[in-house]
Amino acid sequence: MRGIILAGGTGSRLRPVTQGVSKHLLPVYDKPMVYYPLSVLMLAGIRDILVISTPGDLPLFQRLLGDGSSLGINLTYAPQAAPRGIAEAFVIAAPFLDGEPCALVLGDNIFHGNHLSELLCTHTRLTDGCVLFAHPVADPERYGIGEVDTAGRLIHLEEKPVTARSNLAITGLYFYDGQVVDIARGLRPSPRGELEITDINLHYLAAGQARLVNLGRGFSWLDAGTYDSLMDAGQYIQTLERRQGIRIACLEEIALRRGYISPDDCYRLGERLSNSPYGQYVMDTAHSAGTLVAAP
Repeated sequence: MRGIILAGGTGSRLRPVTQGVSKHLLPVYDKPMVYYPLSVLMLAGIRDILVISTPGDLPLFQRLLGDGSSLGINLTYAPQAAPRGIAEAFVIAAPFLDGEPCALVLGDNIFHGNHLSELLCTHTRLTDGCVLFAHPVADPERYGIGEVDTAGRLIHLEEKPVTARSNLAITGLYFYDGQVVDIARGLRPSPRGELEITDINLHYLAAGQARLVNLGRGFSWLDAGTYDSLMDAGQYIQTLERRQGIRIACLEEIALRRGYISPDDCYRLGERLSNSPYGQYVMDTAHSAGTLVAAP
């Protein structure tokens, strides 16, 4: 399975800050926002990842993340000239996907929970259909909402319902089989000229090939696309990290734990950031993982 991070758009809800920088590069407490969706794909064991952003912002992502080789992954980049809907990501990514199943995660979505990696990995072997990830919300009228039957099968999807049939909001994380590019190419644009992700999901639902995973209790899902939600996300990360002594979405640690890099590699990555608490954490993580050759 290959991965896509959609980090385009204008970030209009975060202006004037986003007039000078992509919202996906803004800090969520101690790291850039894009670290969080990238960490989700890495936790799922996905190593071939395409980052889609605006032509003007792509060089900034490349400067931050490079080609991914230092983390044992492969990062490539593609432009989205204008915000024409989430589903356009599959059309842009068609050469990269080459008919393979894929995971798409939105660049401003943050996921956290115990055993998240194990949960994601159980669905990366997807060969047909799609898997949508849902989370209960208090205000379902603001989201795309999924309804399941008593056996947990997805039976209904509706975007921002006036009267919701459930409180399960479809999050910004989606797994699809190799058909998704052709489905996206066949979509009719919305009145706003966008290719809607809900239309893709409805296509799979109509074919009886859509599954819903309810993240539920024990997991957190945050959308950092507004000032309030960005502050909430930062405070959430700060509270957990301070209380538990961990770093959420630490890419170097994930790469180390998954065996993509060695403790020495991890230590050297931390050294580059050694003046920051984040860098010190990376070096400490490398030390705790085993005997170091390069460390003093």
